[in-house]
Amino acid sequence: MAPWALLSPGVLVRTGHTVLTWGITLVLFLHDTALRQWEEQGELLLPLTFLLLVLGSLLLYLAVSLMDPGYVNVQPQPQEEAKEEQTAMVLQVVPLRRCRYCMVLPLRARHCRECRRCVRRYDHHCPWMENCVGERNHPLFVAYLALQLVVLVWGLYLAWSGLRFFQPWGLWLRSSGLLFATFLLLSLLSVVAGLLLVSHLYLVATNTTTWEFVSSHRIAYLRQRPGNPFDHGLTRNLAHFFCGWPSGSWEALWAEEEEEEEEGEGSSQAV
Repeated sequence: MAPWALLSPGVLVRTGHTVLTWGITLVLFLHDTALRQWEEQGELLLPLTFLLLVLGSLLLYLAVSLMDPGYVNVQPQPQEEAKEEQTAMVLQVVPLRRCRYCMVLPLRARHCRECRRCVRRYDHHCPWMENCVGERNHPLFVAYLALQLVVLVWGLYLAWSGLRFFQPWGLWLRSSGLLFATFLLLSLLSVVAGLLLVSHLYLVATNTTTWEFVSSHRIAYLRQRPGNPFDHGLTRNLAHFFCGWPSGSWEALWAEEEEEEEEGEGSSQAV
């Protein structure tokens, strides 16, 4: 590995996240918080549970940030080429676009300028992950947000339990200044994680992505539709997202609607 690769944005961001995570955990253990009191009383179940949750959130973070988010193959396989040809034959009314960078024909995909690749079911590029969130890692990203929020809220409670306000200002600053700064940081991160989790759960429930939600007026296959063509109901959307269950083909749905419209026009003409 080249020496400059160790200073790449991805390495720096992931190292910063890891150091910040364990740094906050260390602050909670070193101060007179409920975490330290449990440890001194010999009640090790809760401290160990907290450490396992912190470790789990960190592992999920690394998994989401390091895994392939669903990059589109620049050179599709013969089966994919045949499928694309069939799709192009079925969909004549939908202007399917080609990426001007990768020269591929993805559906619900977008070219990420940071990653310089097309990502299937592109949601967004997360600078804190230094990776895209797409078809393959989006479920893990939602799981990470949920677990991270649990850890942050618990850490917020622990930091508050160690704050002692009825002290002289100088003594309080020396004894609780770092813990109070940690409390403020955890408050900010909890709000951010909570808002992200709520917004992504809404997107998952409606089978849409952040990119499609924000830029629907600029996306051809959404601009021409009155509603979301990928929404198959809450249960099927959740099952497809988290379990990979098939939710039907939008191409087939479009073709069926075209046939129904043609049959309706034929019936009206016959009458």
